Formats: sequence, structure tokens, C-alpha cells
Amino acid sequence: MDQYIGKLLDNRYEIMEQIGMGGMARVFRALDHRLNRQVAVKILREDLAEDAELRRRFHEESQAVAMLSHPNIVAVYDVSRSSDVEYIVMELIDGITLKQYMQKKGNKLNWREALHFITQIVKALGHAHSRGIIHRDIKPHNIMVLRDGSVKVADFGIARVASGGHSTLTQEALGSVHYISPEQARGSHIDARSDLYSAGVVLYEMITGRLPFEGDTPVSVAIQHINSIPLSPREIDPAIPEALEAITMKAMAPDPDNRYLSADDMLADLEEFRKNPNINFDYNVSGFQDDEDDVDKTQVLPTAASISRVGSRVREPERVQNRSRSNPPPRRREREEDEEEYDDGPRRPNWPIIGAVAAILVFVAALLYIMFSTAFSGSLGAQAQNIRVPSVTGQLFSEAQANTELLNGFTLVQGETVESDQPAGTILQQSPDANSFVSGDDMTITVTVSSGQAEEITMPDLVNKPLSEALSTLQELDLKLKIDYNSYSENHDTIPQGSVISTIPEEGAALSEEQQVIFVMSLGPAEKTSIVPNLIGRTLEEATADLTAVGLTLNEVQESNTDQQPAGKVFYQSIAVGTEVAQGTAIDIFISLGPSDSGSGSGDTVTKTFTLTLPTNLGEDLHVEVVDSQEQTVFSGDYNTNLDTAAEIPVSGSGVQTYTIYINGHSYTQQTVDFGA
Repeated sequence: MDQYIGKLLDNRYEIMEQIGMGGMARVFRALDHRLNRQVAVKILREDLAEDAELRRRFHEESQAVAMLSHPNIVAVYDVSRSSDVEYIVMELIDGITLKQYMQKKGNKLNWREALHFITQIVKALGHAHSRGIIHRDIKPHNIMVLRDGSVKVADFGIARVASGGHSTLTQEALGSVHYISPEQARGSHIDARSDLYSAGVVLYEMITGRLPFEGDTPVSVAIQHINSIPLSPREIDPAIPEALEAITMKAMAPDPDNRYLSADDMLADLEEFRKNPNINFDYNVSGFQDDEDDVDKTQVLPTAASISRVGSRVREPERVQNRSRSNPPPRRREREEDEEEYDDGPRRPNWPIIGAVAAILVFVAALLYIMFSTAFSGSLGAQAQNIRVPSVTGQLFSEAQANTELLNGFTLVQGETVESDQPAGTILQQSPDANSFVSGDDMTITVTVSSGQAEEITMPDLVNKPLSEALSTLQELDLKLKIDYNSYSENHDTIPQGSVISTIPEEGAALSEEQQVIFVMSLGPAEKTSIVPNLIGRTLEEATADLTAVGLTLNEVQESNTDQQPAGKVFYQSIAVGTEVAQGTAIDIFISLGPSDSGSGSGDTVTKTFTLTLPTNLGEDLHVEVVDSQEQTVFSGDYNTNLDTAAEIPVSGSGVQTYTIYINGHSYTQQTVDFGA
């Protein structure tokens, strides 16, 4: 059994089960006995806890993160340390990670859903950055998706502890390499813009269904973050709105100075895009590339091995080179300097220059050979001609079909027609792919064309509607929605039982085929309760007024001789003082007629026995005490409900006496005994 299961930390948090494991800590579900709520407890791994410096940083970073308070950030309730355990107490999230959510959706999300998620993520980052905290490890694995569609960012500050405050590519960071910024991969200084780069990668993955860079090793992926440029999202899926592509690529600019200056700036563009998906930000996507130190970089002639694979497409080296400025040519030396150089002695051959010239001549010769063979291969009949496929994606089908210069002999054939955000007639996909090579025997390009955006179906207003009417309204939409009306219900003062209080998603939200819809159902008004007042010693009129004031009623009134209270005063009530009961509950009372002058007489002592049925909901072992009106204990006994069902209580007295019965130290009920009867 795990050493922590069942352990009580700080005499407060009872560890129940392990629910997660990370590179630095283990996560457990625990019960907070002080507040009676379930929480998540993250305990620093035992091997790391031996490092005093790491424990100190873990504690200090956790305390800083505990100051964050935002609906999109997992709340930290407590930070504690002991001689052998360093732990953080956080809110327990009922949900799954964004990575798990994406995998369930086939890795690619609808751009509207991606916009919904990234907006919340950027809001969380803006809050943390405003308080000087950088996350350093933004990735879908650290983002939780809740049942209501909201997200919460987790593990703020932990990445700083893992790296010792430096952004080097350590073993602990390899799991996050697909999302790190170029400056993190280089081990350079980072700031809030590094988080925005990682958020851009998350957005890229959500809308394209793939990561911007892949590689056989983490180091190769990190190098691509530094040196390569990913395919733009619309090259992968032309249906992605241009403005959302611009936001994504600006957030992922390799040079931090080309990114958003702050999370608020990125959020502003996201909000503008949400209001108008057709907005043009006038961002030049290719202008976000990093040209830092280009003057000092040496360009090398490309070879076959120098072509790097980005995503699933090979980038040609010419495109990469065009992003760098040419090195300025060296200034020509003065003739005198040249002559002095000749005078130094026999001049040695400059082998590097000779080698470079030879390489250029070989390259030119190969190029001429390829051009010659391409031009004459058809007539010579040596082999089928290979022709580059033109790019028609993003153009109107009618215009592309009429553009013979663009098609260059190819025939355009319309294939499937699908709904999309693009205007009707826009080419969304083509087969074969653009820039691929095909045999001259097959000159057909089959394209998928947009039929335009379908009319958006939104969530109707179902609040205060009976369940049957709400179900009927959604069925008429013909979307095969998955409706859950059993999981959530609560009391409501005005909405009757069985009607809808709210829906997830809310009214006006876009609905899609087979989407889940949740109803929050009404249980009707909550039952109102009152606390039973003390009626002992009150007159009938006073007792009636006291009960009416708290919403209770008077039921049966009896009179009896007793010396406990003067004549006309209440000496017994059927429900004990302080009991919480439903409003409208009726209570019986006994009113004193004064001491008895007949029968056994007030001075005669009589012994009687009454039976107390033992409750079964207070535990197995019960301690019963009986106290008279003078606060004197007249009986005490112990019982076990597995063996005993009732207790016989002997009492002695005269007249009418009321006894209070205590079980395990708590007032349980009252018993009135008429010794004159």
C-alpha cells in the first residue's frame, strides 16, 4: 500500500487515492476535514524532496502562485511543508485535460471551439503575467476542460522550479519540447511572450490537428523551433479563417519582438475576431520570421540533406534562404595593399575559394542537365514527363478553371461539395497536392469545393420550460443532440419542479450535430425550516405568539397538575427547544394547573417506568442519561443497538414531571410522566 494513502497531513488533509503523476510530484485526492471538501494534494517526489534548495524554490513558487485568483486558473488553497513532505493543496477539478479532449475529438477542433478555449487560456495568462508570474510550460496537458466547457490552467510556477529558474532544455523539459519557445530551447532569457508562443502552438494544434514541428528526438524538435518555420494553418486546412491564422502565426513568431507584446494585446485580437471572423488584421504572416543576427550568418549552398521536413511537408531550401539578408560583400582592398600582399612571397592556392567555385560549377552543370532532359524527354521517349501540379486551393472554381496559364495543361474537375466558412465555389482541397509531381499521362486535378456556410443553428431559450416542451423543441432542430437532463438539479424559488433552470450551452450558442446538451432541472422551492423556540414558562397566549412568529403552529393543548410551573404556565412541549423543523410543523404543549391536592398528593413519591426506543442512526454504542426539571440526573445507562432495542427507564416523583433524555451527550427527546395517574 502507498505510504501516503490514509495519512493525515497537518492533522487536516486525509490522503485518499493517487490520481496523477508528474515529473516533479504525485497528485492525490484528499479530504479536507476542516472544511469538509475534497481537494487535490500535490506532493513533491521523495527523491526531489532530498534537495533542500529545490524544496525551498518549490515552496516559494507555490506561495506566489497561491496569490493568483482567476476563474481560468486552478486555485491553490494551501502550501505546506514538514520534515519529510512538501505539498500544495489545490481545487479538485472534475474534468479532463485539453490533450485528452482533443484526442476524443480526433485531435482537431472546430475553429469556434478552439477560439473559445484559447480565449480563456490567454485570459489566465494575462492575470498571471500582471502579477509577475510566467507559466513556462503551457501545453494541452496542463489545461483542464470542465463539464461546462470552461478551462482552467494548472501548474503555474512549477516549470520554474523544475528548471532551477533557467530555461535550458533539461531532461524534465523534454516532454514539453513541442510547445517551448525558441528562446527557451536556446536557454536564453524568457518573459511573458514565451508563454504566448506556447499558447500559439496550442492554438495551432487545435485548429490544424497536428503539431507545428515533429522529429525523431526532442532535441531535433527543439532545433526546429529555433531554425524552422512551420506550415501556415491554411496550408493544412484552407477552411481556417485568415484572421485566426494571422493571430496564430503572430503568437508563434520566432522573434519575441514580432509577437504580441502582452496577453491583453492577443486577447484584444481574439475578441475582434470573435465579433467579426472576416476581419483583416493586415498582418504579413511571412513578416513574423526572426531575422536576428542574419548579417552575421553564413549562407551555405543547399544539398539534398539540407532540406528540412516541417510537419509532413518538405520545405525547399530557397524559401528558408530568402528569409535571411545577404552578407555584405567585403570591400575591395586598395591596389597598394594587394601589391604588398604579393610582395610577401609566393602566393599559396586559396583552396576554400577553389572548392566553392568547383561546387558552383557542378551545381550549374547539374541544373543545365535537368533543364535539357526535361525539355527533350518527351520527344526522345526515354521516360514519362514529370510535371509540377499548380496550386488552386483558395481560388474560386470558375476562375481557376478559366485560368489556362495557371493550369498549364491540367484539367480541373469538381469533386465533393461541402459546407464551410469560405464563400460558395471556393476550392478547399485538391488532389494531387499542389507542388507535387505527376506523370504527363495524368493531367487531372480533382477539387473539393465549398457550398458556403450553412445557416447556423443556435441554442433556443428553454429556461422555465417544462421538460417535455424543452425536449420537443430540441428534437425539432434535427441535430441528433445528446441531451442529459438527469445529472444536474437544484432548488429554485420561482421555477417549478420539473422545469429547466438553465442549459449548457446557453441560449444563443451555436449547436452542431450530435453535440451534448445539459439541462439543469428545478426541484422547486427549497423547504423552509424554523428553530423550535422555548415555550416552557410561557402562557398559552405567549406560546401561541412565539410559534406563529417563526412559522410554526400550536396543535394539542393539555392541562395537568404539576409543581414544575405555576398554574397557567407551559411546563412541557412535544418538540425539544432548538430543533430544526419544517415551517408549519404543529407542536403540543402541557399547561400547569398547579400542585395536585388529591390522589397520591404532591408530597407522595411514586416510582414509574417508561420505555425509550433506542435510535439506530446514532451508532452502535449509546450512553443514555435522564435529567429532571431540576437538572438532576435520575438515570444513566449504556446500551448496544446490536443487542438492545429499547431501554426501560425507572423514575420517581409526584404530580406531573418532565424529563429530558440525552444520548451520547446530546439532547434527544423529552418524556412527561404523570405520577398521579
